Order: sequence, then C-alpha cells, then structure tokens
Amino acid sequence: MKLRLNLATRPQANNRPFVAGAVLAGVLAFVALLLLCHSAYTSWVARRDLRAEMARWESQIRVDQARHEELEGYFRGATAQNVIDRSAFLNSLIAERSFPWTQILTDLGQSLPPGVRVISISPHLDNGRAQVTLQVGAASDEGKLQFLDAIEKSRTFSGLVVKSEHHPDQPLSPDKVILDLTVWYATT
Repeated sequence: MKLRLNLATRPQANNRPFVAGAVLAGVLAFVALLLLCHSAYTSWVARRDLRAEMARWESQIRVDQARHEELEGYFRGATAQNVIDRSAFLNSLIAERSFPWTQILTDLGQSLPPGVRVISISPHLDNGRAQVTLQVGAASDEGKLQFLDAIEKSRTFSGLVVKSEHHPDQPLSPDKVILDLTVWYATT
C-alpha cells in the first residue's frame, strides 16, 4: 500500500482544475478565433465578388448612357426629324380615314328632332376622341332647344359649346336659326 505524505511546511495546491479550465477556455477562444477568421474571409470574398459585379454593372451603365446619348443625337438630327414629321402626317391621314362617319351620323340622327338638320360637320381627332364642329339649321327656336337638350343628354356627345347663333337673311331658307357649335364625340 502506498501512502502519500506531504512533508512540506505548506500543503501542495492542486492546480489541475485551473489548468484544465484555462486550457478549455484557450481551446474555445481558439475555435472562436478560427470561426471569426473564416467568417471575415468569406465576407471579404463575397464583397470582392459584389464589388466586381457592381463594377461590371457600372461599366454597362456607362456604355448604355453613351449609346442613349448617341441615339438622342441621331433623333435630333434633320434626317430623323424629317422621317418623324412624315410619319406623324401619315398617321394623321390614317386616323382621319378611320373616322367612324357612319356611327357619328347615326348618333346625330338619333339626336336630331324634327325640323333640325346638319348643314356641315368637321371632325378633328385627339387621343381617341373627336372634336366635332357642327353647323346646324333649325326651323324654330323650339327645335333648336330640343336639339341642344338631346346633345347634352347623349352618352356619346359631351362638352357642348355653342359658338354662335344667327338668323339667315334669305327669305326662302327653311332654317330660321343657324347654330355653330363644337362637341366632343367618343370614337371608341
């Protein structure tokens, strides 16, 4: 049997728990340092890739802006303006040709009371709507008022503006009152 005797004047201190705790804390700190270094490195790599992508996008933006300025310069030129003006003219001709004459005449026919007739009609197209200038003759003031009331109540006509009203000087004219007016007509 072995017996342990301490012959020293002071008893020997047991430092094993402290050393074990210090080693464990050191190992944990080292593992934490490794994790932090790994995180910092991956973050640096990700930012490097992001910076490279941002630089690529910024260079693409500069190229696109230069192309945009080049195209703007081209379209401001005399040749392009000539083509744009010609196409606008042709589009206006096409729009005038596609005006729904039968539909507007049908709608006007439904609004005309007896004794009122359309003398002239002139449309001007504007964004799917037509501003129609009308000259209307009426045999009486009552017919004129019925016509104006019918136009104001119509769903297809809006914005009625009477420009002038006059009485013809010709004794043989069937019209006692002639109205010049404009009205908006929805073509769609």
